[in-house]
Amino acid sequence: MSVSRIASAGVFVVSLDSTVNIALPAMAAGFGVPPERMRWVIIAYVFTYAITSFAGGAWADRVGHGRVFATGLGVSSLAFLLAGLAPDFGWFLAARVVQGFGGGLVYGTAPGIVTGAVAPQARGRALGVMTAALGLGHSVGPLLAGALVEAFGWRAIFHVRLPMAVAVLALALAALRGERVPPTQRLVAVRDVLRARVLWAGALAFFANAGIFAIWMLAGFYLVTLRGFDTATAGLLFMLTPLGTTIAAPLSGRIADRWGARWPASVGLALQALGLLLLGQAPASTVLLATALFLAGFGLGVFQVPNMALVMAAFPAGHQGAAGGFTFLSRTLGTVFGVATFAQVFAWRSGTVGVAQAFADAFTCAAALVAVAAALSVLGRRSAPPA
Repeated sequence: MSVSRIASAGVFVVSLDSTVNIALPAMAAGFGVPPERMRWVIIAYVFTYAITSFAGGAWADRVGHGRVFATGLGVSSLAFLLAGLAPDFGWFLAARVVQGFGGGLVYGTAPGIVTGAVAPQARGRALGVMTAALGLGHSVGPLLAGALVEAFGWRAIFHVRLPMAVAVLALALAALRGERVPPTQRLVAVRDVLRARVLWAGALAFFANAGIFAIWMLAGFYLVTLRGFDTATAGLLFMLTPLGTTIAAPLSGRIADRWGARWPASVGLALQALGLLLLGQAPASTVLLATALFLAGFGLGVFQVPNMALVMAAFPAGHQGAAGGFTFLSRTLGTVFGVATFAQVFAWRSGTVGVAQAFADAFTCAAALVAVAAALSVLGRRSAPPA
């Protein structure tokens, strides 16, 4: 198996953490903690991997991307074991922090491995495959979690990922035999991160991921409590958003390789904004609802690959690990912003105009945010030099 495919496999295993969202109620019951404390299960993991993805990518530029990637898989394997055996909630949160370290090292190094393994003119396609693997993990996770939790309990979502991580680790270690350790070079400097092209692409990723989390955070409640779908149907509809990302990513990569990365990124943001806007109109038709969910995810998939390609190209040669880590840092900071902002919008509006309108307003606000990003992307594309 090629090193780029091994990197994509590692990203898939890490992105299966979408299983946790479905298992949160069972975890709360198992540990005997109130539902509001379960937010720390997400925060402990997300904040850790946000920081680690950038730091791990920069470290990999000095010691080798494959080595740090393998370390991340090893740490993730340990975390899956610890989480699955956790005797109490505190132990479990510690395991989630360990998991964040491992996941951050995988996320931070995978883009550098992928781009370093192919010719520059094929980077978009390679990044598209990696992004599709991430989207596939997000798509499969909720369905896998539903089956595992019902049959074996919530601990199974960690037990099942342990052999997956070990298998990819074995493949990575085998591929490392021929890896050449890069010559000693300086660490990524602040001036490399503060370049206008880097900050511009990072800001767009921030807004895109903030907007999509209006769906990740609110759509489940919207589908079940407001639209009245059963859990199975709601899960299938919810899956349409990451499925759209999975389908769009490889196509977007090929387009970026052939015609450049800037305009596909702008089109992707526009499509995502349109999908969120349709959700904000609270379509009565299930077909329109499904279309809106799919379109938002598809737009994100069209955007993410060229955006990542722009970031990778904006960093100096030899700092592709730092570049890959920066993309995931930008996305994660956007995720945190989206969770905080749209939860507040929903809470504020539900008390004044009712739950149904509050959902619509939150989705509309997300659409407006992404639409602004799309406009900024077009303006930046006109003023910036070719990538």
